[in-house]
Amino acid sequence: MAPSRGPHPPARNLYLTLNSHKGSVNVARYAKGTAKYILTGGHDRTVRLWNAASGAEIMTFASHGYEVLTLSVSHDNAQFSSAGGDRSVFVWDVATGATTRRLSGHMGKVHCVEYNEDASVLASGSYDSTVRLWDLRSQNRQALQVLEEARDTVQTIHVGPTSIITGSVDGHVRVYDLRKGELRSDFIGQPVTSVVPTQDGQTLLVATLDNHIRLMDLATGKMLNDFTGHVNENYRCRACFGHSEASVICGDEKGMVWAWDLLDAKIMLPNPPPKVHNKVITWTEHHPVDAGEIVTASADGTVKVWKAPESD
Repeated sequence: MAPSRGPHPPARNLYLTLNSHKGSVNVARYAKGTAKYILTGGHDRTVRLWNAASGAEIMTFASHGYEVLTLSVSHDNAQFSSAGGDRSVFVWDVATGATTRRLSGHMGKVHCVEYNEDASVLASGSYDSTVRLWDLRSQNRQALQVLEEARDTVQTIHVGPTSIITGSVDGHVRVYDLRKGELRSDFIGQPVTSVVPTQDGQTLLVATLDNHIRLMDLATGKMLNDFTGHVNENYRCRACFGHSEASVICGDEKGMVWAWDLLDAKIMLPNPPPKVHNKVITWTEHHPVDAGEIVTASADGTVKVWKAPESD
């Protein structure tokens, strides 16, 4: 739970601007562990690897023929996956910069990819309304399983130890319990663009295209809190938890980064926040360990790393 003095204010001091991409940047992911690196993917069909401390661009991965919409990094940082307009999922070896697999089967753009805990399975969600699970230990290039319950684009996936959670434009959050072989579907009523669970797997942060972010109870589907004030009606704007899950952070379509107290859903100051990108903020991600760092990606072609002022 949040410490008694309340959540850390979000990082608002601009530390780095990463601006090598040409056109919209759709996703920015921290590496795992101490997260010394950032991976970004964009409209220019490239994935770029950056040093998060210096801003140096380390490598460009350029095998995509279409825009890159999604990235996922494996637990050991040895590989990552990317996908987008190609309809195929690309698996990359970080050390060599080469693709080791291209997984084909989706009939439309791939909007989300996510590894499981040990990178033995990769899940992908697509405009074709399916989720495909790929066995990365097998030489078989066919999908291990296809989940076909969604009725519209699958925009977001979370792969947990015993469950897979998906969010679709059809307005549903679906929780697949892998142990019991059961599916629970919660109708939110608006297109779902991001789902992020808390670390204990009890609750889920759900962003939708009606200017709302909801905190849902994962066991019952009941809404626990509702975060509003930002503008998000047309594009995927990923929301995330702040440090120690005491706050909620989301960039919006006006280029502002909003923050709310998790417990009372009050907007954290400044309200309204300053405009920090010239176009929609497509992705917001909090550093996995550092209390005072987030990264934002935007359709304005930039990725920005933000730090909190040094506290005593």
